[in-house]
Amino acid sequence: MSTPVEVSPIRLSDSAIKEIKSIVTEQGLPEEKTWLRVGVKGGGCSGFSYVLDLVEDAPGETDEEFTSGGVKVVIDSKSLLYLEGVEIDFKDEVMGRGFVFKNPNATSSCGCGHSFSA
Repeated sequence: MSTPVEVSPIRLSDSAIKEIKSIVTEQGLPEEKTWLRVGVKGGGCSGFSYVLDLVEDAPGETDEEFTSGGVKVVIDSKSLLYLEGVEIDFKDEVMGRGFVFKNPNATSSCGCGHSFSA
């Protein structure tokens, strides 16, 4: 298992970092043992969909570990191929609130912003 470094293939915006830390606190999760698992799975209206989850499981052998703005991030090696250069933002607007992915690798994405094709 590698040591997390501050250089990450993905970037969390300030508002995403703030929201993630808020969720960790609200749910009473242990900050030092909690990871933001970011991934990609088949499905969604454009072929792939994004996965975000807060986990306390130690990263596995095929996982890459990073930190972004003090948030520990883990990404499985297969998802990393599709997530290089992604920015994750958090929007809280009249039309809704949630995490938004800005993926430079996506050749198209759906209107909801939760799925893409590459």
